[in-house]
Amino acid sequence: MAIIIFALVVVGLFLIWLAASFKVLQEYERGVSFRFGRLRPIRQPGVQIVFLGIDSMVRVDLRIVTLTIPPQDVITKDNVPARVNAVVLFQVTDPVLSVMGVENHAMATSQMAQTTLRSVVGRADLDTLLAHRADLNEDLARNINAQTEPWGVRVKVVEIKDVEIPQAMQRAMAREAEAERDRRAKIINAHGELQASEELGQAAEILSRNPASLQLRYLQTLLELGADHNSTVVFPLPMDIIGPFLNKMSASVPATMPVGSPS
Repeated sequence: MAIIIFALVVVGLFLIWLAASFKVLQEYERGVSFRFGRLRPIRQPGVQIVFLGIDSMVRVDLRIVTLTIPPQDVITKDNVPARVNAVVLFQVTDPVLSVMGVENHAMATSQMAQTTLRSVVGRADLDTLLAHRADLNEDLARNINAQTEPWGVRVKVVEIKDVEIPQAMQRAMAREAEAERDRRAKIINAHGELQASEELGQAAEILSRNPASLQLRYLQTLLELGADHNSTVVFPLPMDIIGPFLNKMSASVPATMPVGSPS
């Protein structure tokens, strides 16, 4: 009887051990297994048998992982202090290397990304950091990949999210932008004045060729002034227009004799 009970206990323990040895890998997972400490072939998705006490398995996620880099205090090439944070998207391309090459590939990638971010931003000036982030992102991805590829990790995207600069620097940049806008406005105004003067010169030259055109222009101006409700209109006339009328009037007035006689 004792032998039967012992056999049943052994069989029960064996069934429990065998049931616990069944592992299920998802489609996006791979299993890096070891048998008595030695590397075994990669386990594929599906049901896998990992014998307890004999085999061990590390699950490796092959999906793209989002890693947020905390804000880093950096000094740009032109000695401007700034706080920069970024986001990194990476993916495991070689499960074996991600387990054998580094203890924790996610933590190692995070630390490497922080160090590379401070290094790359420190080599760029503030204008490049604000206006040419795409080039810095490519440089960051290239430098991080150079360190993580031996671990079987591939960085897909690196994006600088926010750049914080001191308030004094923000005010100085605002004044600089305002001065630049004023400069452009003055240049545009000067160009407009130059074009207007050229057009007016051409118009005056055309009108001077035909006096009748000049008289019509004066009449049109009078018509425009008459549309207003002004009581008095002072309109100058050139002497070449009213000169003939003045000559006729002076010719029609008779000459007068001087009053009195010499003593």
